[in-house]
Amino acid sequence: MTYNIQKAAVLGSGVMGSGIAAHLANIGIPTLILDIVPKELTKDEEAKGLTLDHAVVRNRFASSAVQKLLKHKPAPLTSNQNLALLTVGNLEDDLEKLKDVDWIIEVVVENLEVKQNLFERVDAVRKPGTIVSSNTSGISVNEMVKGRSEDFQKHFLGTHFFNPPRYLKLLEVIPTEQTLPEVVSFMKTFAEDVLGKGVVIGKDTPNFVANRIGTYGLLVTLREMLERGYSVGEVDSVTGPLIGRPKSATFRTLDVVGLDTFVHVAKTVYDQTTGEEQKVFEVPEFMKKMVENGWLGAKSGQGFFVKKGKEIFEIAPASFEYVPVKKLQSPSIEMAKQTKGLSNKVKTLVYANDRVGELLWNIFAPTLIYSAELTGIIADNIVEIDNAMKWGFGWTQGPFELWDAIGVKQSVEKMESEGREVPAFVKELLAKGYETFYSEIDGDLAFYNGSQYEKVPVNEKVIDLKRYKKKHGVIKSNSGASLIDLGDGIALLEFHSKSNAIGLDIVQMINFAIDEVEANYKGLVIGNQGKNFCVGANLGMILMEAQDDNIFELDFTIRAFQKAMRRIKYCKKPVVAAPFGMTLGGGSEVCLPASHIQASAETYMGLVEVGVGLIPGGGGNLGLYEKFLKGLPNGVEIDYQAIANKVFETIALAKVSTSGEEARENNFLNFADGISVNPDHLIYDAKQVALALYEAGYTAPIPKKIKVVGAPGYATLLLGAQGMFQSGYISEHDLKIAKKLAYVIAGGLVPYGTEVTEEYLLNLEREAFLQLVADPKSQQRMQHMLVKGKPLRN
Repeated sequence: MTYNIQKAAVLGSGVMGSGIAAHLANIGIPTLILDIVPKELTKDEEAKGLTLDHAVVRNRFASSAVQKLLKHKPAPLTSNQNLALLTVGNLEDDLEKLKDVDWIIEVVVENLEVKQNLFERVDAVRKPGTIVSSNTSGISVNEMVKGRSEDFQKHFLGTHFFNPPRYLKLLEVIPTEQTLPEVVSFMKTFAEDVLGKGVVIGKDTPNFVANRIGTYGLLVTLREMLERGYSVGEVDSVTGPLIGRPKSATFRTLDVVGLDTFVHVAKTVYDQTTGEEQKVFEVPEFMKKMVENGWLGAKSGQGFFVKKGKEIFEIAPASFEYVPVKKLQSPSIEMAKQTKGLSNKVKTLVYANDRVGELLWNIFAPTLIYSAELTGIIADNIVEIDNAMKWGFGWTQGPFELWDAIGVKQSVEKMESEGREVPAFVKELLAKGYETFYSEIDGDLAFYNGSQYEKVPVNEKVIDLKRYKKKHGVIKSNSGASLIDLGDGIALLEFHSKSNAIGLDIVQMINFAIDEVEANYKGLVIGNQGKNFCVGANLGMILMEAQDDNIFELDFTIRAFQKAMRRIKYCKKPVVAAPFGMTLGGGSEVCLPASHIQASAETYMGLVEVGVGLIPGGGGNLGLYEKFLKGLPNGVEIDYQAIANKVFETIALAKVSTSGEEARENNFLNFADGISVNPDHLIYDAKQVALALYEAGYTAPIPKKIKVVGAPGYATLLLGAQGMFQSGYISEHDLKIAKKLAYVIAGGLVPYGTEVTEEYLLNLEREAFLQLVADPKSQQRMQHMLVKGKPLRN
């Protein structure tokens, strides 16, 4: 049977249910949301004269959940327009509508009997072949479908999303004993290609994969804190980014998750295990008391931490009082900070002969052993377990990658010297003469499968640039960027400077890349796999040159950058930009002239130079203006003033999109540009677009003159800024920046409708940029941003 998901239904509209529905809407799938019927009226409903039989009342829970999507932070929707794809109803009146959907996702209360009763009703109305899944975080999927029809059982499985569904990568897919293999295969591919998820196939065991290991690790950390007298803040100070974990570390993570939720998850495993394992999943009494007190974390305003005024306090478990936050300090921490590479940092810390080393060793050792014990039980192999922890809990290294980092042989010797029981799986690895869980075969990543190394299965759409370069080398490289042969006639220009900030080294590589591609390739992709695509120009370098009054040097640099952007635009072969994450200032300027933009769904794009007292200097003003013009249909009379107003507003307010879809709404992308939901597929998708453009007979654009609004348009642009200045909303320097920006966008003081060249507009832009960069107040803003990381209003 061929499966195709065009419509979906979510049963249950709580935070998780509505979040899953929002994610489906984000990718264009119309989704029905059903919830229970209220048993009593609200005061507002009574005041309106509504009854319990009214549709507004009966659909209240689902309707309310959908409206709350607009207020949630972080935003579940990539665009508020996606709300139109969500339809609400209730589980009594609208169950029949399930016959029209292709995927039904249950997200109701974590109670087996409730789920079984609901599935009995769903079974009676769904059409054969409809996929049904549960978002349960730990209840047995096999138990859920007992008594259901054969077709229902064959098309049922667990699909455990992690919260928030839009942002967290992990999706655990848990088949039952009856689930058809083709259903599992389809859902894995669909989840990766359409939902943009990283899929781990889990087994039907308590809490499945990530929560099983993650909950164990958190409880081990809690026990260690209590037994050895660490404070909440001390633990968090060394269990976050220092060891490759999220900033929320241990206890801030629990506050975000909710202590009641965590206790419930822990109890799921506790109820289904015995002996020493069960003891670990016993939640400490002080934490149970916190739940009884309603101290549930972020959702209740206090948990392990509480904010009083501007200060944050941590709970002292013994006294139940909130005290100032403490942090662990030791020479090993300072040593680790000076060490390059996460693996080396972690190894330095875990073997340190101090309180930091003692804490981390006593957290890591049992967690690593537990992960090895569960290999083959909760998932088929170590790769699935590592991926689950990286994608679901935000670990940079999974348990077995971490074990490799600290040294398998060295750590096992220490574990055994302390009387810890090391699983046979690990002993057999060492007995075979292997010293790591991961290795290489023909340059590809391989993992230990219990008897030998085998290659890690890789989706062809996932291109790991670090490994790719190691295997295939580079065409040319400098300190800021590298040019790589991606195969099939496509080259990739990869930025790798600090924060991928643009300096002359990157400009030089752009020019080399264009030369090389025009001579020897079908097309070019500009992309990378850093934390962010590009945060803009090298602000530190700009400030240093400005403070040294090297305006001539800056003029040369800006000219070089502008020229490089024009070379991207007029390259004889297609150039595809692949932005993701923060794509700010110069990062946006690199994308705007490209033949095509293939953006990640999570792309935060904007021209933000006004925040540091400048305006875009690399052609961004012109690029955005032209992007607006390109988005207009042929034959339509163009209101150039309206376009100039919009461009001015976008740049003057330093608007940054909150998604790739919003970048399209802000006109950084047009409807010919693409959005990749799965960030791991971004480079592949961009490569395919470059190939398609070439095969379609791509020709470079021809330089054309551009109509501008001139002097009358300049006056119009400044009206709002003048009013804000006179009202005291912006400073005199803000107004100066606004005047420079308006002058550039208007095209100077020429008559309205004058046609000017690109060179003319770029000269105006560069002159304005250089005038502002020489201004002491703009330099103060740049300095403040570099030191404080936030804008200064002077």
